[in-house]
Amino acid sequence: MKSCLIVDDSKVIRMVAKKILQELSFETEEAADGQRALDLCKDHLPTAVLLDWNMPVMNGIEFLRALRALPGGNAPVVVFCTTENDIEHIQEAIEAGANEYIMKPFDSEILQAKFAQVGLITG
Repeated sequence: MKSCLIVDDSKVIRMVAKKILQELSFETEEAADGQRALDLCKDHLPTAVLLDWNMPVMNGIEFLRALRALPGGNAPVVVFCTTENDIEHIQEAIEAGANEYIMKPFDSEILQAKFAQVGLITG
C-alpha cells in the first residue's frame, strides 16, 4: 500500500489531510515538525510527503533538503502545502527537491488533482 507522511504543525490540517489521503487508499503517518518527520523517514521512506513550510524545530525546506540527502531520499514524492505562495518560495521549494506545490487551504479535489499530476494516483 502507498504511504504518505503528513508533516504539519497544525493538528487540524493533519486530520483533514489524513481523512482525504485514507479515502485515496494511502496509509498515513503524521509529524508535527520537520525533525520528527526526518526521524520517521530514516526508519522507512514513505511513497509521498505532504509538507508544510512554517513549523517549529525544523521547517519544511530544511526537512526537504535533509530528506533528499538520505540514502533513497529522492524516492518520495514531495508536495509542499503552504500559505507561502510567492514565486521565491515556490522556486526555493522546487530547487530543494519538491515535486509539486499546493496552497492552503486545500480540499479533497485539489489534493487528488495534485497527486494525480505527480503520478501517485490515477486521475
